[in-house]
Amino acid sequence: MVRLISIASGYRRVYPGPVQFQQLLYFVAVAETRHFTRAAERVHVSQPSLSQQIRALEKELGAELFSRARGNVALTDAGEALLPLARRILADTETARHEVQELVQLRRGRVRLGATPSVCTGLLPDVLRAFHDLHPGIELLIEESGSHDLVRELARGALDLALVVMPLPAASPALTTVELLHEDLVVVSSAAAPAPRRPLRITDLEGEPLVMFRHGYDLRELTVAACRAAGFEPSFTVEGGEMDAVLGFVRAGLGMAVVPSMVAGRARDLRVTALARPGLRRTIALAHRSDVAPPRAARELQRVLLATRAAAQEGARTAEGTRTAGAAAPGRTGAAAVTHGQTASASDSS
Repeated sequence: MVRLISIASGYRRVYPGPVQFQQLLYFVAVAETRHFTRAAERVHVSQPSLSQQIRALEKELGAELFSRARGNVALTDAGEALLPLARRILADTETARHEVQELVQLRRGRVRLGATPSVCTGLLPDVLRAFHDLHPGIELLIEESGSHDLVRELARGALDLALVVMPLPAASPALTTVELLHEDLVVVSSAAAPAPRRPLRITDLEGEPLVMFRHGYDLRELTVAACRAAGFEPSFTVEGGEMDAVLGFVRAGLGMAVVPSMVAGRARDLRVTALARPGLRRTIALAHRSDVAPPRAARELQRVLLATRAAAQEGARTAEGTRTAGAAAPGRTGAAAVTHGQTASASDSS
């Protein structure tokens, strides 16, 4: 209750008049659809009612929010200024509503979790299984995308948590990140192909056929950068795939690929070869907005993630350690998680 009153008081300072929640909802719908009729359908009201509420909002704020010249709907300068604030208010109100719903011993609620594709493949299945066993009534909504998109979704309130690849070098709204694990990258190849020398140096990849991810994967950028730093351009036989497609192409003998060790640990029909030191590593972190505490269910998922990360890494170590030819060194778990404010945006990542 204190939280809800605080939110309401803060919004009254921004909007001293009686601006209504529904008016902001209708405003955002028109702003995003650029069409009054489609906006009305989206929020399930009649078009005249929506238009009337928009006019009332404009009157209250003392400025036109849309230009309606010749049937084209566009935001005015005032509308552009209001849009991010309205989205923030709607997102925070939705968060407050779900937090109240979740107070009954986490029997209801939802978590909106974003993750990069390789994390969805390697880490999340076991973690989500453990969380679901503990809280079967919590709905899990998973957004699979690159880190850049996930950071943007966090900033606008569309996600509660996101698993992203560190570091986050460019400017973005403030995020709090908790380092979850440090993971080695390894080389996978077809079990039928000749066994490569172990461990492989980056220079050993020169002239070798590589299966490469699509643009936007951090694995692509990292691999290409490492090859160029070693003085050569990598050779691609196939490029443009997602994680499952890349692994499938490798199985078919089209080439090798550089992938996270946790993903390789689940691909039992592929040969896995370690990279010689210093090798290639990546850091996976759990991120949320610094200015808004995650809902209770999201905090519980965060606890499960932190509690099970060591077990997940040990599972990858055991799976890879039982391989015969070309077993890779497992991904290493980092030291204690470190929480810090990250003012950053990520490159897209896998």
